[in-house]
Amino acid sequence: MAEPAQRTPRIPEDAPSLDPLAIERNYLRERARRRARVQRRSAVRRSNVRFWVTFGVLAFVTAFLILAAWHEVQTLFGV
Repeated sequence: MAEPAQRTPRIPEDAPSLDPLAIERNYLRERARRRARVQRRSAVRRSNVRFWVTFGVLAFVTAFLILAAWHEVQTLFGV
């Protein structure tokens, strides 16, 4: 009868490497990921500020134009 093939033990891919260069690369990759996450968060904050500032300016300009038009209608028709 044939013998079953011997299986080599599989190393999980998440197992930590003992290679110093691999460890350093992992540190650098994690730092880059953290830096990207922080930059993304600050970009979102800046875009929120830009949105609300633009919204406020447009609301002010709209209110000003409505009041100016109302004033012109009052003077034109003598209301």
